[in-house]
Amino acid sequence: GYSESPDLEFEYADTDKWAAELSELYSYTEGPEFLMNRKCFEEDFRIHNSAACSSAVRKPAISLADSTDLRVLLNIMYLIVETVHQECEGDKAEWRTMRQTFRAELGSPLYNNEPFAIMLFGMVTKFCSGHAPHFPMKKVLLLLWKTVLCTLGGFEELQSMKAEKRSILGLPPLPEDSIKVIRSMRAASPPASASDLIEQQQKRGRREHKALIKQDNLDAFNERDPYKADDSREEEEENDDDNSLEGETFPLERDEVMPPPLQHPQTDRLTCPKGLPWAPKVREKDIEMFLESSRSKFIGYTLGSDTNTVVGLPRPIHESIKTLKQHKYTSIAEVQAQMEEEYLRSPLSGGEEEVEQVPAETLYQGLLPSLPQYMIALLKILLAAAPTSKAKTDSINILADVLPEEMPTTVLQSMKLGVDVNRHKEVIVKAISAVLLLLLKHFKLNHVYQFEYMAQHLVFANCIPLILKFFNQNIMSYITAKNSISVLDYPHCVVHELPELTAESLEAGDSNQFCWRNLFSCINLLRILNKLTKWKHSRTMMLVVFKSAPILKRALKVKQAMMQLYVLKLLKVQTKYLGRQWRKSNMKTMSAIYQKVRHRLNDDWAYGNDLDARPWDFQAEECALRANIERFNARRYDRAHSNPDFLPVDNCLQSVLGQRVDLPEDFQMNYDLWLEREVFSKPISWEELLQ
Repeated sequence: GYSESPDLEFEYADTDKWAAELSELYSYTEGPEFLMNRKCFEEDFRIHNSAACSSAVRKPAISLADSTDLRVLLNIMYLIVETVHQECEGDKAEWRTMRQTFRAELGSPLYNNEPFAIMLFGMVTKFCSGHAPHFPMKKVLLLLWKTVLCTLGGFEELQSMKAEKRSILGLPPLPEDSIKVIRSMRAASPPASASDLIEQQQKRGRREHKALIKQDNLDAFNERDPYKADDSREEEEENDDDNSLEGETFPLERDEVMPPPLQHPQTDRLTCPKGLPWAPKVREKDIEMFLESSRSKFIGYTLGSDTNTVVGLPRPIHESIKTLKQHKYTSIAEVQAQMEEEYLRSPLSGGEEEVEQVPAETLYQGLLPSLPQYMIALLKILLAAAPTSKAKTDSINILADVLPEEMPTTVLQSMKLGVDVNRHKEVIVKAISAVLLLLLKHFKLNHVYQFEYMAQHLVFANCIPLILKFFNQNIMSYITAKNSISVLDYPHCVVHELPELTAESLEAGDSNQFCWRNLFSCINLLRILNKLTKWKHSRTMMLVVFKSAPILKRALKVKQAMMQLYVLKLLKVQTKYLGRQWRKSNMKTMSAIYQKVRHRLNDDWAYGNDLDARPWDFQAEECALRANIERFNARRYDRAHSNPDFLPVDNCLQSVLGQRVDLPEDFQMNYDLWLEREVFSKPISWEELLQ
């Protein structure tokens, strides 16, 4: 049955295998151009981008031919970045040094005083605004993703950077390595679909019929599989919970890491995990709120943010406070926000902040002037590439660099182009989801308000409903899609003789259990949604308002632990707002949340008795955040427009008059003329001047 289907053997990483990443750069339509690419690489050539641009703007239909020169350049750049970025165990020391130099140069503001990534972001906005519709967007986005990944670092590098930053700030180390914990998790059994339930009922009917003939048959069935009969009864009673997570039980201990799962299919469902995978966390704010409510209840007054005075509180409250403090976790973001408050509170005594020019800082400074436009452009392309989007005449054309000059004339050509177009869209979704997630994670580590600035503009550009729209499809079909023709993949198609393609070979696709890039994209989008909504009541309510619960529940069908974890996190934050009936009808989903998602000791997520945010606070919350972000950006980056009262003033006459000012050559040549016109020929009213 469905519950015995194996977990998807998927290992989430920064990128897919090297060959797969190279193959996705090229569309199948580009196959005939490989000889020309080689010729261009071997000979020197000059570029007519401006001419290509002006002709493309005027053309009604744009095809592959409009971006020939640009595609050759982008291909070469991508191959260099992707190849140099790859690390091998046996690398020589000089090669490692060269790689570090390459990464540093790629992230430095060498071209036009901006990092290379900013030029690529500029190409994205030009494409979306209609000024350059011939830009090969898939290649631009892939190169942008690999440039950000190469210069800023991937997920494992982020983890070690986070540990280092916590140490610098004097914070205790992380409770556990989140990457290892997630990789050691096993998936829950996928929820039953309607067809599965009908099949179960039919089987049960046949068994009951046999039981009338011979009673001991039913006894034997119940002894062998005691869970199944109970589960199906429960399903009917629980309002047909389509999220049946079989065999999930509540663990007893909180703090122990889950042991490796037992693999035997017969015993697997009866296994009780020893403990929860995550250590619980508590924020300082949670302790303050708990003490405030305890004091007002038992003593009748509060002491503000004092978390040490426990006079007059009963013994059990003392024990509770002790437990909360044992699991207290201070994030880097909390420290950064606190430091920012200090800078704003005492701008004169705080001194000049030393901002370390790490690659993330350099990139943020480059993105800052046009960040809202970049976010809107990326989301526009993501919307156009989403499988749930309908083709509209007014939407941007993302297929310019996949459509051939002459459209297909045979059924076989049409089938090949159909696969190519779907694959093209999937690669675009993969690149955008990876870029957004990497930027959010790196900015959050570098400074929380850089992350909040980007996140807020994603929210303003409707990123939350867009991701939910993306998931509002048959997600299993998307993850198991076979939009690839392996014999046409680069470099296979260059190295080997091309066999004759047939309709059967095109329809067969590959033999993989799932499509790596699509599962990678889904996890990235879920992680982005988690980052946008975490600790933000207004955005959590958006998940509720856009009816995300049934959409997210359907995504639990994918039997992959990491994807399920991020879905369950998104369900957890909104359970208290979904009402008692929903929780009652979805007890198995609640059990899965309890078992797989980290616990916050004071979080009343499962019952929602104490709704700590009211609808009228939401707008104020977003506005307050925006004010904090604007103050941060003005203080750090907007020197010209910052408060003139706080700018240092040189009031020493000797130093002001003694400054050397370099004047341009043309001024020196025309100095006599300037004196005559501006000084000698103009009468000066000394009385007015003195007044």
